[in-house]
Amino acid sequence: MAGGLRVYIVSFSYLRDDIPADPYGHGGGFVFDCRLLPNPGRDPAFAEVNGLNTEVRAYLEGRPEVQQFLHHVFALVDMAVASYTARGFEHLMVAFGCTGGQHRSVFCAESLAAHLQQAGVSVEIRHLTLEKAQE
Repeated sequence: MAGGLRVYIVSFSYLRDDIPADPYGHGGGFVFDCRLLPNPGRDPAFAEVNGLNTEVRAYLEGRPEVQQFLHHVFALVDMAVASYTARGFEHLMVAFGCTGGQHRSVFCAESLAAHLQQAGVSVEIRHLTLEKAQE
């Protein structure tokens, strides 16, 4: 479906990181603020895990407002993918931020990546805050 288009998806923390710049030099792209979503990080059971964790994923997947948010994100990004592909673009950046950059933004980034990969779109994904924690 996406021809030569590659979607760069990144999660980050509004507290610890700057809004990520497009590493491909085109500027722009989408930045989605996940702070409006319920925060599993406030639950002590999730304090030491992140949005890659099965229980965190189940928590967020079970929330209707998260599903509604992702529905709208998917629709916007799908429109951009179709337009960019038709116009021969090679890159699109999509960033997700939340307070700590560990739960909601990671979950949303992973969800979008899975959605796009199911449609045959090439994806590159990074979780900036999680990467910094591993350093």
